[in-house]
Amino acid sequence: MAFDPKVFATRAKTAVVYAVVMLTGLLWNEWSFFMLFSIVHAGAWKEYLQLASKIHDGFSAKSWWMKFHFPLLGWGAMMMSTSHNMQLIGMALASIGEWVIRISLILILTHILLDKKFRQSEFLPMLKGFVYISVSLLSLINLRSGWIWNADESQSKLAAVLSTFSGHMITLLIVFGIWINDTMAYLLGSFIGKNPLSKWSPKKTWEGTIGGIVLSVGLINLFAALTWNLSYDMLIISLAVAIAGTLGDLYESRLKRLAGVKDSGNIMPGHGGYLDRFDSILIASPVVWVLCYLLYR
Repeated sequence: MAFDPKVFATRAKTAVVYAVVMLTGLLWNEWSFFMLFSIVHAGAWKEYLQLASKIHDGFSAKSWWMKFHFPLLGWGAMMMSTSHNMQLIGMALASIGEWVIRISLILILTHILLDKKFRQSEFLPMLKGFVYISVSLLSLINLRSGWIWNADESQSKLAAVLSTFSGHMITLLIVFGIWINDTMAYLLGSFIGKNPLSKWSPKKTWEGTIGGIVLSVGLINLFAALTWNLSYDMLIISLAVAIAGTLGDLYESRLKRLAGVKDSGNIMPGHGGYLDRFDSILIASPVVWVLCYLLYR
């Protein structure tokens, strides 16, 4: 894949705007984080449903309210994944999420029971979307809440740092790890890439992919070593972010190839839609959540 200065310039300009929006959402407070990824959740579901309608034979979400069931269920689950510090009209947002989930489950059951034309081909793509998008983002929301960490002196240095930052550090690690990986893989693949990585994404190369992973893990751990202390768990998590992020990119590329489209959307010039921009996070977040649970909970 040859390096194209015009494409790179467009991607770079868009990336600056993306970085400003992301950092504001990540660093301001839990509400800004939740609102940011609620928007991502809605946009990703919209694009996923468009792709699913082209991939799955017989899939037809006939009206807007039938398309609304599973995204609403996912949004309620995201609410339940927040910390109890988040209050709305005198109630914990997590408690409000419980009611949103109840309502969405009633809607789903009503649809199944009353729609005589309901078919399995309609249900399975929605269930896949719930796992792919909603479960992934609720994992990220829960990481940001700091629920997993309950650090004391007997636990690792990284766990103590993560607990201190109330989830800031781990979400920044995921976002910046993926950003470094994607950027370095694109640049290295453009200059030295020769061997295609996958038929799903023919522009990606083995050289760019391996180089992106190595540089992402190396830079993150160098920063960790200079800032507090290098640890095996940081190495494991940063490696998981890079590999899972790459798999997320490939999975979304497969969806687009099956649907016969180049981009999932067009909200970001040079980057495509919500799924194009957040595909890596959708796979990396649940993987990191599981790792952090095993390491620290």
